[in-house]
Amino acid sequence: MTGAKTNPRKLRSQRRRSRHGCWNHLIVAPLWVAYDANLGTLLRTCDAVGACLAVPRTEHYRKALTVGDTLRGRRPCIHWVAPTKEEWLAEQRAAGRRLLAVELADDATPLPRLGPAREPTVLLLGHEHHGIPDQVLAGVDGCVEIPMVGWGASLNVAVAGSLVLYRLAGLS
Repeated sequence: MTGAKTNPRKLRSQRRRSRHGCWNHLIVAPLWVAYDANLGTLLRTCDAVGACLAVPRTEHYRKALTVGDTLRGRRPCIHWVAPTKEEWLAEQRAAGRRLLAVELADDATPLPRLGPAREPTVLLLGHEHHGIPDQVLAGVDGCVEIPMVGWGASLNVAVAGSLVLYRLAGLS
């Protein structure tokens, strides 16, 4: 019987495998984000797709995650980026992780063509107005572009990151 009312808690428990802990397969790194609300939204998306969140160890990020933590302490894995963003990115590359940026670029992969991550991947998200710094873009393995038909030049960073994370996680 379609459309029958089912207990939402029961459905969630049936659909959810288990808490992912830290499996380091998919890490989203909003390293240049300015707006607190975006970090809370990305934290929720990480929980939904089983990804980890990597953020700089600064007061701005700590405060934003505390305020935006609607998961009430059942948050997914958080990697604190230190001592610098550049050193952390170099460590990720040395560990064999693919660096993928959400950014407009000549050779960017359109989101509909992006497949699930088959190797450990770090997804980089830039500043809401300035994007990802050019020197960082020069060292990534690829870029993902989200096609848009409206007048806007970009999406909110949390929305863009969430769309790409669902594709990388193989859930869309």
